[in-house]
Amino acid sequence: MENYSNYSRISTTRSGEDAIIASDFGKLMRKVYLWMTFALVISGLAAWDVASHPNWLMAIYSNQFLFFGLLIGELALVFILSGMIHKLSLPVAIAMFIAYSLLNGVTLSYIFLAYSGTTLATVFFITAGTFMAMAIVGYFIKKDLSGIGRILVMALIGLIIASVVNIFLGNSMLEMVISYAGVAIFVGLTAYDSQKIKQMMMQASEAEGISQTTLKIALLGALTLYLDFINLFLMLLRIFDRD
Repeated sequence: MENYSNYSRISTTRSGEDAIIASDFGKLMRKVYLWMTFALVISGLAAWDVASHPNWLMAIYSNQFLFFGLLIGELALVFILSGMIHKLSLPVAIAMFIAYSLLNGVTLSYIFLAYSGTTLATVFFITAGTFMAMAIVGYFIKKDLSGIGRILVMALIGLIIASVVNIFLGNSMLEMVISYAGVAIFVGLTAYDSQKIKQMMMQASEAEGISQTTLKIALLGALTLYLDFINLFLMLLRIFDRD
């Protein structure tokens, strides 16, 4: 009777711990997608606001130093967040994430002039639907996608090189190939990153629960998914514009 009582207490304790871990995991995953959505809203509003002021657009796109300064600032923020996030405090990391979303929106403001409102809305909803579907696949699929992820990362490096080369070539056929390849790559990366982030959040919630460290990991996950969404959206825009 005593042994059974001890077992019962241990079992109850473990069940309680598992419930807490599951709750923390759910909260961290919600943080990932809420922060990602928040960043998309900031970028969209920033892009729309700049596009609504012709003088601002002229200042940005007619001044190469300003434009490339903004791009360098974006890259610097991404590299710092990705490589040094554990050394940053959570408020500073969040502020940098917001700053990056804002800068990215400013540099993407041209899309409101280059594409019609109908095209932007259509592509946005297609992107959102595709992203959601692949995120669900990555979250629930049992197969380990790490091998596919490595291939996709190498393909992305090749895509970046091809895009840089085509800036000088201006080859429309190569641009078409880059756009379709980019869609395929970012569709795959969305599933891969979704699975990877889920695994990271599970490990983090088991190790520390909700803490400054795990929240910063969630913020990094939000940045990753934000980049997947934005790049998928831009690739689809190029395809729709061509069609």
